[in-house]
Amino acid sequence: MIVAFSVTPLGVGEDVGEYVADAVRVVRESGLPNRTDAMFTSVEGEWDEVMDVVRRAVAAVEARAPRVSLVLKADIRPGVTDGLTAKVDTVERHLAG
Repeated sequence: MIVAFSVTPLGVGEDVGEYVADAVRVVRESGLPNRTDAMFTSVEGEWDEVMDVVRRAVAAVEARAPRVSLVLKADIRPGVTDGLTAKVDTVERHLAG
C-alpha cells in the first residue's frame, strides 16, 4: 500500500517547515520506502506499518502544535511492491513514447 499524507500544524504561524520536518523525520527513520515533495509525503509498506508511521508523524507535530490537520490518501493494492517507483516510471515511459 502507498499512503500519501500531509500533516499541517495549526496555530503556530505561517512558517511551518520546522514542524513538518519533525513529521518527515519520523517517516525517514521508519526505514520504509518514502518520498517527500512540496505537498505530500508518500510512504509504502504494509497497512499496519504505514499507518503506524503516519500516526507517529502526526504525534511528532502534535507534540509542539496546539492543533494538527491531516490529509491522507491511500492506494491499497495487495501484492504490489515498489509502487512508489513503478507508478512514476510508467508515466515517464508514456511521456517519452
